[in-house]
Amino acid sequence: MFVKVLLTIVFLVVMIGVGLYSRKQANSVEGFVLGGHAVGPWLTAFAYGTSYFSAVVFVGYAGQFGWKYGLSSTWIGVGNAIIGSLLTWLLLGRRTKLMTQHIESRTMPDFFGTRYMSQSLRVVASVIAFVFLIPYTAGVYKGISTLFEMGFGIPYEYCAVIMALLTAAYVILGGYKATAMNDFIQGVIMLFGIVTVIAVVLNSQGGLTTAIDKMAAIPADGTPDVNGGFASWFGPDPWGLLGVVILTSLGTMGLPQMVGKFYSITDERAIRRGTIISTLFAFIVAGGCYFLGGFGRLFDTPPTLANGRLDFDSIIPSMLVTLPDGIIALVVLLVLSASMSTLASLVLTSSSTMTLDLIYRDKKSMPGEVEEGSIDDVVSERIERRKVVIMRVLIVFFIVISLMIALNPPTFIAQLMGISWGALAGAFLAPFMLGLYWRGVTTSSVWACFIWGVGLTVVNMMLGNPINPINCGAIAMLGGFPVVILVSLLTPKLPKADIDRMFQCYERE
Repeated sequence: MFVKVLLTIVFLVVMIGVGLYSRKQANSVEGFVLGGHAVGPWLTAFAYGTSYFSAVVFVGYAGQFGWKYGLSSTWIGVGNAIIGSLLTWLLLGRRTKLMTQHIESRTMPDFFGTRYMSQSLRVVASVIAFVFLIPYTAGVYKGISTLFEMGFGIPYEYCAVIMALLTAAYVILGGYKATAMNDFIQGVIMLFGIVTVIAVVLNSQGGLTTAIDKMAAIPADGTPDVNGGFASWFGPDPWGLLGVVILTSLGTMGLPQMVGKFYSITDERAIRRGTIISTLFAFIVAGGCYFLGGFGRLFDTPPTLANGRLDFDSIIPSMLVTLPDGIIALVVLLVLSASMSTLASLVLTSSSTMTLDLIYRDKKSMPGEVEEGSIDDVVSERIERRKVVIMRVLIVFFIVISLMIALNPPTFIAQLMGISWGALAGAFLAPFMLGLYWRGVTTSSVWACFIWGVGLTVVNMMLGNPINPINCGAIAMLGGFPVVILVSLLTPKLPKADIDRMFQCYERE
């Protein structure tokens, strides 16, 4: 216990120290939200990866889908690396950086408002982002608190509150730069931790070969005959597995807290390097988490909830509870690192969106136009500082709301994330990606996609989830593309001269 407490205290002191170190760069909106557009490839790649993978993945997804699909759940991690990291950086990295800097966009709702020339789109997008990032944040709290309760014996409620206070402290102090620097430190811990934990867990089962043989001897659920499905390449339910891969991999392209990382990176050379770093990070961390979760059936059967269903969120903790104290301390730091980085990214995204896209909706000129009636420097600086203060207040507000949900979570971690990602990526993915490449996307098509993504998720939830939230999220994301394309072909186009000015950013070397 002494080792666990000591390592955790050192970790938390370092996190707060980075926040204090970065506070001078967080006095302006550009510094607080984007790190002054001067965050290098290593920090950006690790910030992307640690925001991607949190306790939601390690505790919730790895446990639930490892139990359902066995060793084939490793494909989810592979999909996260190839689609969620490599393909996302290749398709969105350069174009997002150039376009958003050219049209002076600081958030994803701001992009929609400026790119499609509609302040109403900007407002609605900011509301969607704020509302549907809350269940995701609650899922992160639930994951880390469950593991803390296992490792330290501290009640779940106390863990959630402590996490909320610490995350708020270093984000409020240092903004995005503090978040990115802490993400790098946390990412190193995650890389070392996941490799070590996998080695120790497999050793406890007699090694890799023996563990796989044990998995092959387990019969599929409801089938008395041994068929080796949990040790096969594609598991007992390949189509269900594909839905999870789509949701967790493709969804990153439409999430504000993920795409926002491309806004702040320094230049195109850094994007190329960040692509490689981010992909390797995802292979090790995501692939390792799901590979580990695939062996969940070799340990104790998870407890049953009041409704008779298995408590999937307890699978990973039950795998780790018998490990030596030093390894448990490492696991706690691993998940704490992953969770705090994700929480920091979520609360920063939510507060900046509400401040810049709802409270202070600046009407910007089009690229190439001169804005009339410029404000003098003193007044402008005063407004900038006021925006930063409001963002800090909203960080507290957002954390309190998500904490209240986390203290009484309505469902499993995986389902919380499915609802969040399905609505956000279902609404934002297609109009954002197509808007970077195709000049013909119309304002009406963006409205249609917002209605499609949010509507499908909310209706499914209100009907009691007749479609599994995971599969519903995947359908919402993929369905957004034909919605945007068809509606764009049938509705009036935006002024050609304005669109041409926006796309000039891609004509430069």
